[in-house]
Amino acid sequence: MMGEDKNNILIFIGALLFSAFLIFLALFIGSSQINPADILSYIFNSSSVSASAAIIIGEIRLPRIILAFIVGAGLAVAGAVFQAIIRNPMVDPYIIGISAGAGTGVMLALFLGVEIAIFNLNSLPAFAFLGAVITVFTVYQLARVGNKLPVLTFLLAGVAVSFILNSMMSFLMVLRTENLQQLVYWLMGSLAGSAWGDIKMILPYFLTAFAVILFYLKDLNILLLGEESARHLGLNVERTKIILLGAASLLTASVVSVSGSIGFIGLVVPHIARMIIGPDHRRLIPLAALFGASFLLLADTAARTIMAPMELPVGIITAFAGGPYFIYLLRNKSKNIW
Repeated sequence: MMGEDKNNILIFIGALLFSAFLIFLALFIGSSQINPADILSYIFNSSSVSASAAIIIGEIRLPRIILAFIVGAGLAVAGAVFQAIIRNPMVDPYIIGISAGAGTGVMLALFLGVEIAIFNLNSLPAFAFLGAVITVFTVYQLARVGNKLPVLTFLLAGVAVSFILNSMMSFLMVLRTENLQQLVYWLMGSLAGSAWGDIKMILPYFLTAFAVILFYLKDLNILLLGEESARHLGLNVERTKIILLGAASLLTASVVSVSGSIGFIGLVVPHIARMIIGPDHRRLIPLAALFGASFLLLADTAARTIMAPMELPVGIITAFAGGPYFIYLLRNKSKNIW
């Protein structure tokens, strides 16, 4: 047992060191390279570097790095929670229609030309957040049977609602094409133009949902035993599922509202973390958060440097990385399909 604990500590230390390396790398490289000495000087005394370096580090790259960490961690943790509740490692946070709901909200904002602030979120992020939350609520109401929430019905309701919302988006695209490029770029997922304001907008929702999930880590482990076994152990299964589904949905909605649709992180990262550290969510959730944050930061750094000065949507990079791994999971999970 002590040897296992020691290995887990070493895994977390390695993940933290790798994350620190990626942060320094992301600060260093880009269309305008920054001297490593300036980065270190800025960390200890921001006034000791030139004005241009301070703007690039402190106002352009640093908020983007922090937002990448928040978004990546949020998607990975939400994915781990959904996979635990549904007891299937091939489930993604977007399967219940959150992405489609957020996209429809953005499309409506562009279509109506509305510029308002809701819940401290401005314009497009506000509509994305509202669209995602309303979608989750709708799916929940459709799937609920009395006081119970059958997981399979919840998933099927999410798929059905996603089809409807995607049709609505296509219809709105046909009616108004002048904002088509902006919407398509948002749907691909991007952290371009990230600012400190974006972090402040989503942080309360992110921290609230994350805290709820951390509080229920033990219950997540019990759910892995199956619903009947969980009930015999005294767990209120339906209430726990509703709370955890709500928290994971809020977590996803908050990050999607500023990043757009970034796929595969919630599918791939929890599975990799589970292979490394095991199914115990007291260790899995923190490691998945670290892995998700690092993976998205690495992908975003690649997105803005591969074809510099042109920038790729980061969702393209995550899809290139996650798609083949999903096929690998599919072949190993259900070989009879092929």
